[in-house]
Order: sequence, then C-alpha cells, then structure tokens
Amino acid sequence: MIQTLEDMIRRFCAYGLEFKDSDGFTHDWCTLIPALELAYKTSIHSSTGKTPAMLEKGWNPRLPYDTLKKDLVDIHPTASSFKIMLDKARHHANRCMQDSFKYAKERWDKSHKPPDFKIGDLVLVSTLNFNNIKGPKKLKDSFEGPFMIKALHGPNAVQLQLTGELMSKHPAFPVSLIKPYSSSDKELFPPRNKPPLEISPLEEGEEKKIEKGLKEKRTRNKKEREYLVRYRNSTQDMNGYLRKI
Repeated sequence: MIQTLEDMIRRFCAYGLEFKDSDGFTHDWCTLIPALELAYKTSIHSSTGKTPAMLEKGWNPRLPYDTLKKDLVDIHPTASSFKIMLDKARHHANRCMQDSFKYAKERWDKSHKPPDFKIGDLVLVSTLNFNNIKGPKKLKDSFEGPFMIKALHGPNAVQLQLTGELMSKHPAFPVSLIKPYSSSDKELFPPRNKPPLEISPLEEGEEKKIEKGLKEKRTRNKKEREYLVRYRNSTQDMNGYLRKI
C-alpha cells in the first residue's frame, strides 16, 4: 500500500497541476494534495469492496459535487471557482490513482504466478517460522522436505504429510511458504548426504579444554555465578555450565 501511495503522489506532482481562481490566486499541487487524499479515501478497493473512509469512520465524506449543484443561479463566484478547482483536482487524482493501481497490479502479476499444486505433489516447506529445529539457526536449511500434499484447502493453503522433526507441526501451510520439489537424476548426481560428524571420546586422564565463554547466570538467590562454556572439538549440545572458569 505504501508503494501505491508513493506512486500516486509522484504522478500527481509530476503533472504540474495548477489552477488560477477568480480572485487571481494560483493553487499548485501542494495546496491540492487534500484532493488526492480525498480521492483515495473515497475509492472502492478491490480487496475489501469498500472505501477506506467507510472502514475507518463508518461513513463516506460528502464531496463538493454533492453539496454544490450546477443549477444554482445565485451561487457566489468564489464558491463556484472553488468547486471547479476541487473537481479538476479530484478527477486528476482519480486518474493518478487508477494508473498507480494498474501499474502495481501489472508489476505483481509479472513476477507472481498463481500456484498450481495438486494432491500427491512433492513440495518443500520454508523454515522461516520454525524455531525448534536442531542445529544452529544460522546454518539451517531455508527449506525442508520433500513432503507430499494430502489435501488442498482452497487456492491459498495445502495440507502436507509431514515426517521427521516436523511431525509435531500443524500440517496446513499457506502456498507462500512452500515451493515445488524438483528431484535430480541419481545417476548424474548421486546422493551426497554426509554421515554425521563423529566426536572421538576423551582418552583416559584427558581433560576438556574450554574454547569460549558464552553466557553468565546467577543462581541461589543471585549469590553464585555459573558460566556457559564451549569446549574445543565438541558440538553445541556438549556445552555446559561451570561455576568457575
């Protein structure tokens, strides 16, 4: 929405809209910005089917066109000039707004295609919102899978058959968090899964060497301190607390 408003204002200002009223005063785009705001608040949005003013206030503001009629013969020239100025500014704002909406839609449609998933397809799931996957957060894969689609919940959500660490997760995901899985040729690209790193046990009489202190905490009514440390040649799950370093 912010990008749409920026594009509207850019088009509105670039046109160089000016109006000279009956009293000789010139009004440029700076003084006509409220007309752009009014046009935006009274336009019906395709996503909601209502105007922003109706959603925010519960009613649409009355426009100069609704209050000043053309058949009034005794209208003051200043009021008539003001009405003409606002009408021109509002029509120009409506054109800028429609052009901005059209440009935003074309830009979105150009880079986004509607999902075409079917039951039985294999997809990958984004790990963006998963915080309890094993291993360092910075080194975890951006996507996990593949998982098979069990059901479709409309055009924007799917239900997956999760396995492994993700079995405890809710199986329904929006299509924005999944992508199709493309398998590689096993003859050209054989499996490259590496076995987990084996840590050799300490020899008898050998002590663990501390590599780095990670965190400090207080225990027993905050009178004693403990330190979380990392040992050399060890994995993250082997970190431990010590009272003295």
